[in-house]
Formats: sequence, C-alpha cells, structure tokens
Amino acid sequence: MEKKCIIIHGCPSTSDDSSYNKHWIPWTKKQLIEKGIKTKTPIMPSPWQPDYEKFKSEFEKYDVDKNTILVGHSCGCAFLVRWLGETKTKIFKLILVAPWKVNDKGDSSREKFYTYDIDKTVSNRIEEIIMFTSDNEDPKGKDSLIIFHNALGGEIIELKNQGHYTQAGMGTEKFPELVRKILQ
Repeated sequence: MEKKCIIIHGCPSTSDDSSYNKHWIPWTKKQLIEKGIKTKTPIMPSPWQPDYEKFKSEFEKYDVDKNTILVGHSCGCAFLVRWLGETKTKIFKLILVAPWKVNDKGDSSREKFYTYDIDKTVSNRIEEIIMFTSDNEDPKGKDSLIIFHNALGGEIIELKNQGHYTQAGMGTEKFPELVRKILQ
C-alpha cells in the first residue's frame, strides 16, 4: 500500500507571525513528493489562538489510515497526539518535531489546547514513533518532550543547534534528517 504523509505546523505567538507554515515544511513536502509520497500540509485555522475543535475539523478533511505518516511541529504535535488518542486511529508512523505541551503564553485558548491526558495506548496503534529535539531547545520544550516520551515511548533524536526547529533556530529550510526518517 502506498504511504502518505500529513504535516501539521506549529502555533505562532501572534497573528502577525506567518512563519508557522514555512521553514522546513515546504522543503520537506517537495522532497517527499519527489520520492512518490503523497504529502499534505494543511493550514490550521487561527493557530495563534489554537482551538482543538477547529484544528480537528480542518484535519479530518484528510484521509488518515494505517499507511499514513503524521508529522507535527510544536503545538501540531499536541494536536496529533490528542487526536490519535480520541479517535483510536492506527497509523504507520508518528514524528514529533520540537513537541510542545506546556502553556507558556498563559492564555485560555492554549490552556484548553494543551491540557489533556495523553492516551498511553496511542503507541499500540503506531508502527514507529520518533521525536526530534535540539540541544538548545527551550527548557519548556524539553519538558514537553519528556511528557510525550514518558507517555508514548519511541526514539528521541537530538540534533545540535536547531533551536525550536524554525527558520530562525535552524538557519535553513532543509531538514534532511526528517526526510530520512520519513522514508525509512
């Protein structure tokens, strides 16, 4: 069966920040399509004020099944893990890039978005789980990584000097390590 990939972007701090669907996401999509993997990169509604139900409504326009690779960045990871727990969907691979689950902004929308118990049976329905972090990730990002890893297990890959895996942190739009893990 043909593999497919859906990449969910992170949540910027303000509506003025339009970088959330840029940096490595378009480059990765292009690489995967060239390798024959159908790849979608949906734009989530008002991600600077993340709302789980709105994200879910947009996300469920896409077909997700046992041949799907889901990739999340930052708050996109929190969304995917919650959705997988609620729906009990089986997928091929889950990759969390700079996963985030801490309400560091103190606003009510993020509080509702991040506050949920992770269904620890999620990992039973996934062939492989991989989490990318960086040696210079924000401490709250490191805390989030531990929360997800304790609940789901999986492989942790720590790269050097990637920050929160944004253009500013990475200094490039290329993310070959991610592409390799998706293609493996």
